[in-house]
Amino acid sequence: MEQPRTRPRPPQRRPHHVAARGISAETATVYRGAGRSARPVAPVVLALRRLPNPRLTGLGGGLFAALTMLALGFLDQLLFDGAPVVYGVLFLLVSLVTALWVRPADLVTAPISVPIAFACGLLPIAGGSDGFGSRLMAVVTALAVHAGWLYGGTLIAGLIASVRKIRQMGQRQAAAQPVAAGVRRQRQRSE
Repeated sequence: MEQPRTRPRPPQRRPHHVAARGISAETATVYRGAGRSARPVAPVVLALRRLPNPRLTGLGGGLFAALTMLALGFLDQLLFDGAPVVYGVLFLLVSLVTALWVRPADLVTAPISVPIAFACGLLPIAGGSDGFGSRLMAVVTALAVHAGWLYGGTLIAGLIASVRKIRQMGQRQAAAQPVAAGVRRQRQRSE
């Protein structure tokens, strides 16, 4: 059986415009897109890319958000006597992180799981007396009173998930274009 022959690839060289700007290869990573010119990446983007980037499943993202908000609710009750502003700001941050860390296949779960996490975190700070019914009514009242924070966090998670999904669809389309062009060329050759 004959093996197909492949050409050796030429070595990758640094683009001339990166050297002309005085940007060293160590401080600027250069990415080549299909058909696009190379462009340097800002140092801030490089620093952000070094941060942890876990990919949580839908269930994992929901558990992460719920447990984090529950822990932050206890911490808010302990340190700030259940301050709603502190809890709301922390919820916005957890919503942002949850939407960024959910894997692309489960993006739809981020805006669904963060409101549930908001309610879980309200348990320690809502108040109420010793009974279950009293505690439940305090949580429902806190949900109604602090609905602005709830809507804000859900909106943040929804916007981030939407932007990530749009970018993912664009990347898939860009990857499919060269394949479609190759199929068209093969059809033209065979005709």
